[in-house]
Amino acid sequence: MSRRSGRITLHARDENAPEEVAKVLPNKRKTEPPKNNVLPAKKHNYEIQNRWSQEGASPCVLIETPHKELEPTNDPSRFRRYRFKNLFIKPSPIPCLSWASSDDVWIKMLNKELKYVHDKSYLEQNPKVQAKMRAILLDWLFEVSEVYALHRQTAYLAQDFFDRYMMSQVDVSKGNLQLIGITALFIAAKIEEIYPPKIHEFAYVTDGACDMWDIQRLELLILKALDWNLCPETPITWLKLYAQVETQTDGDNFLVPQFSPHAYIQITQLLDLCILDIDSLDYSYSVLAAAAFCHFSSFEVVHKVSGLTWESISTCVRWMTAFFDTVQALPKVELKNFAKVKMDDRHNIQTHVDYLEFLGMAHERRIDSPDCQMSPVTMGSLSPDILTPPSSTEKPTSH
Repeated sequence: MSRRSGRITLHARDENAPEEVAKVLPNKRKTEPPKNNVLPAKKHNYEIQNRWSQEGASPCVLIETPHKELEPTNDPSRFRRYRFKNLFIKPSPIPCLSWASSDDVWIKMLNKELKYVHDKSYLEQNPKVQAKMRAILLDWLFEVSEVYALHRQTAYLAQDFFDRYMMSQVDVSKGNLQLIGITALFIAAKIEEIYPPKIHEFAYVTDGACDMWDIQRLELLILKALDWNLCPETPITWLKLYAQVETQTDGDNFLVPQFSPHAYIQITQLLDLCILDIDSLDYSYSVLAAAAFCHFSSFEVVHKVSGLTWESISTCVRWMTAFFDTVQALPKVELKNFAKVKMDDRHNIQTHVDYLEFLGMAHERRIDSPDCQMSPVTMGSLSPDILTPPSSTEKPTSH
């Protein structure tokens, strides 16, 4: 889960709670509220509600029904299986938590898969923007993220903000892509980072292409276009959840990572490469993370940690094979050291390699493979001269 997850309060107040508290405090009058105003959380249940839109992007939504009693947690029948876009409801794979209901955490994560819609069709309404331009932009954002030691979640939030913002736009010129990308990263850093870089640092890395006022003006436009919905569950969120559930043992604190950082960064490199391809937007973030996890483990493990069926992830796994083969042919990625970053947090920092070259290699593998069909929007050479930021050695590394 993301670094914000531990700070989310999942409990709601019950207006009848003061009387219940009074029962266990006989010396207090029933009408007197508790001193610390801590009220028991009311129970939640969930229903499936149809919500068909004209575009058919969000066929249903999970609706909380807090006034209904929950069935026993260990009863698998409490969640019926509803299929929608590679997603279904099943008992939570998350172990029992001391700070929240694992079912509440799970159901809220699933609900975000429906709320935060992404789609590559925005290329059709923005004909001047090509898939290779998006790949070059994201590659550059990964590089900027490494220079400023930003977390992987920050980089993936920026990718999500960029893609969802582009869905709301028409006829965006390629000259505006860098401004949109750096503004998305600026917003993501303010949300996710404890000490985000200053706005002038984001303007600096554009090598004069964008100034602070451009970023500030576009920031408000992006926030309005996204309707201030800024907390998606990114592929990194899902991957960390899967890795943690797999390695979790009884008695372990679920908020403390138990998985191997070295194994984790191998999977994140595959995800980094895949997310540069526009076709990655054909899949939900949970499925993308599950497919990447499957390549480094087995489907049995993936089913255990995600509940997804092979039918749900098989298409994505096959699509990802060319990217996996490309990554496997390269030297294994190693943990990098960053100034002011703790040793046990290094795996969470976004890193950058020559992803554009690797992406071209993956595309060649897909063309050569008779089982892989290239999407027309991913064809074409990747020209790195569309965006020309200063070299990494010229950029400051301090916040």
